[in-house]
Order: sequence, then structure tokens, then C-alpha cells
Amino acid sequence: MADRPVVLGHVSGLFGVKGWIKVYSYTRPAANLLEYDDWLIGRQDETWRPFRVLDAREQGKTLVACLAANDTPLADRDAAAELIDLQIAVERDQLPEPEDGEYYWFDLVGLDVVTLDGTPLGRVKAMMETGANDVLVLQGDRERLVPFVVGEIIDDVDLEAGRIVADWDPDF
Repeated sequence: MADRPVVLGHVSGLFGVKGWIKVYSYTRPAANLLEYDDWLIGRQDETWRPFRVLDAREQGKTLVACLAANDTPLADRDAAAELIDLQIAVERDQLPEPEDGEYYWFDLVGLDVVTLDGTPLGRVKAMMETGANDVLVLQGDRERLVPFVVGEIIDDVDLEAGRIVADWDPDF
């Protein structure tokens, strides 16, 4: 859904006693999450609460942030504790447009995948990072893993039509 916030991480814990939080980022590199000044915190299909990032930084191998809600900073550990395990999202229009041939994973989830001759392979239920390339996790008559290699295996991605065409053997 175009109007649904895009989840980029979650609140993983507390940092110090002055209301700072630890953040786990789903972005690559992880510090990219810190480029956004306005976050929405909550859960999918629930009300998102807006927060302003007052200060944020890398702290060792983790990210930490100081937030404000309605221009009021989270003053202490107790206020910050209420956010633990909640998701961090941004509005879709805050994200940069991907380059030609590049796609956000969340845009691919839910698309139907067919072979070159139109044989259905399934619907993208998730994406997986393998190091060599990203992989589409398809759910259909059975689960399939299809490498997301544009130009070699992936022939076409049509976001408007909700379809990906893959050069893939349906028996594999």
C-alpha cells in the first residue's frame, strides 16, 4: 500500500537514564535510518505515533536516539521503555526514489511471479539476503526460492501490474 508507513527498524532497548533508546535498523548500511528526522513508532495496522529525532548516533555496534513526541523530549528511562519492541517507520514519500532496475523489497512483496510463458510460480511472501544476491521467497502450490537477478533470471518487474516475470523452471 502506497500510504502505509515503511518499516525501517525497531526499538530494541534503552540507552542510559535520560530517555534515549537503542535502535535496530533494517536498512543497509544500518546508519541510513539516522538520516530521517521524523519517525513513526508503533505497529502495522495500528495507530502510528509521530516522533522527532532530536539526536542520534552510532554507539559501538548499535544505534541510539533521543526522541521527542509533540515537541516534548522523552525525559527518562520509563518514558522510553514504553517504546521497546515497537517498529520504526517513515512515510513512503520520505524515501529516495530507487534507481532504474532497483527496487525496495517492500514493493516486491505481494507481487505475483510467473515464468516467461506465463506459468504461475507463486506470490512473493518475503525477500532474503544471501550475500551473493537477493532471493524471492514465493508461496504458491509450494514454497520456491528464486534468485532476484535482474537481466539474468528476472526478465521484468511491473509494479503497476503487480507481476514479476522470471526465466525459471516451474519444476525447480
